[in-house]
Amino acid sequence: MDNMVLIFIRIVACGMLIGFSASYYGAFVVQRGMSFLGNGLAHAAFGGVALGILLGSEPLWVALPFTVLAAIGINWLKEHTRLAADSVIGLFFALSMAMGIIFLSRVQTYSQDAMTYLFGSLLSVGMTNMELYICLALTAITICTFPLWPRWAYSTFDRESARIDGQHVRREDYLLSILIAVTVVVAAKLVGIVLLSAFLVIPAAAARLISASFAMMTTLSVVIGVFSVAIGFALSYQADMPTGACVVMTQILVFALMFAMNKRGVRWPREM
Repeated sequence: MDNMVLIFIRIVACGMLIGFSASYYGAFVVQRGMSFLGNGLAHAAFGGVALGILLGSEPLWVALPFTVLAAIGINWLKEHTRLAADSVIGLFFALSMAMGIIFLSRVQTYSQDAMTYLFGSLLSVGMTNMELYICLALTAITICTFPLWPRWAYSTFDRESARIDGQHVRREDYLLSILIAVTVVVAAKLVGIVLLSAFLVIPAAAARLISASFAMMTTLSVVIGVFSVAIGFALSYQADMPTGACVVMTQILVFALMFAMNKRGVRWPREM
């Protein structure tokens, strides 16, 4: 019994740590109109997971560089072509999925890892301390980027002025995309690739509905992301339902609440 409690605590801790980072970066994803990026990187992670399974390696360590390279490729292609961002992301989306399917078709034996990363798994995360350490490392990296928040916020709302003021906008775009890619890969095993984009987008979208400033939107997004994970995990455990689906449904309910508050004219903080 004690061991089961320890596993559950470990699972919830991992989920809340991932929710912290995903919701923080999600504020920039939503405000910049890059919601499709989360979806594209999630499916890029699928290609990396499939390659890891084919090579007989831990999928996480193969998916990580694979997805980071995809994030770099998306930014590079946006800079060097006149294609819209969604077209470039769609290209990498299709490429990564096609590669993932080809890799899995070459695997001779059935692998549970593919299903784990596609739909998420509680037990796969809670059995060892390794995932907890990885989530703690991701959270530490996220906290270390806090000094960059004003610069990212500036370029989010006025990209040209940020560039004129000497800000290295392109370089910071690469950094932000790489950090989102790392978050996506770490979250994949817990939430599942199928629902990962919602994990990035919904808390920030809900926060945006009632926030009077981008700073408040970022803060509220993190609060929603962290606590919706805890509530979703508890529901998943009690009802014996898929983890990722329960978390996303919890986030949708929060979004509905924020929408109702928005219709009533609620803004936080209230403008004087």
